[in-house]
Amino acid sequence: MSDSRLRTQRTDVQEDESTEERTDEACPECSGHLVMDEERGETVCEECGLVVETDEIDRGPEWRAFDAGEKDEKSRVGAPTTNMMHDKGLSTNIDWRDKDAYGNSLSSNQRQKMQRLRKWNERFRTRDSKERNLKQALGEIDRMASALGLPENVRETASVIYRRALDENLLPGRSIEGVSTAAVYAAARQAGVPRSLDEINEVSRVEKSEIARTYRYVIRELGLEVAPADPESYVPRFASSLELSDEAEHRARKLLQNAKEQGVHSGKSPVGLAAAAVYAAALLTNEKTTQAAVSEVADISEVTIRNRYHELLEAEQGLPAV
Repeated sequence: MSDSRLRTQRTDVQEDESTEERTDEACPECSGHLVMDEERGETVCEECGLVVETDEIDRGPEWRAFDAGEKDEKSRVGAPTTNMMHDKGLSTNIDWRDKDAYGNSLSSNQRQKMQRLRKWNERFRTRDSKERNLKQALGEIDRMASALGLPENVRETASVIYRRALDENLLPGRSIEGVSTAAVYAAARQAGVPRSLDEINEVSRVEKSEIARTYRYVIRELGLEVAPADPESYVPRFASSLELSDEAEHRARKLLQNAKEQGVHSGKSPVGLAAAAVYAAALLTNEKTTQAAVSEVADISEVTIRNRYHELLEAEQGLPAV
């Protein structure tokens, strides 16, 4: 073999070293070092080139990652942790259905055994009063968020707010339900999908006055930055519930923007302004709806809708007051 061919082979070996991994085994022919070529799935002798093993199992991932963050996101080592569970989802969950992996019902002895396992598993998952408190509160947050149709990111934020309140010892003298409701209310406003206090009160187990009082206390003590609710953030939900067109929704937003420019919104309930804007926009676009229907969707009185409706039309440039 010529020197040029030898040099070429050495260069090829050097270029492939990045994809090869040395093993502790020796070549059965020449006792040379064996390397594993991960790209080709082969174990090859470095000295004589003998292929010792082929079609090896690739134990690496089937995806590629180009940075550390992407690698962490794509790695699969179990379910992701979440603040929506008191143990962050790290403990074992035992299904309540008495069936095996094939969907067959368990025998009576196996059912009794699984019941004991469930009981002890629950005891281990909540070992102290703090964990029991957190489990009850996060269950309340999930229940209220589901009833209000709030997205998962709001539930996650509400869970973090409650955890902070618990860690900073803000719960003594206040009910678990009250602080949970305040956390949901604050999280929804932070996420830009606010719900009115009346809507929150409908799904909560505490009084409206307690919700408002606890909410003010929690955001003050935790230093949460919660901007005033924007009336425009209520418009899409109201318009969707009333089955209004995109044109009517756009018109309602325009009415509210004009009201902001002239300062009409100052000191007014954002829910009332949004409801009145939706009602006015429906009339201006010749779509059928009634004050009673808007009142039911927005959970606000018809008197408020009528008052705000006139103020919005007066603020609209070029439109006479109706």
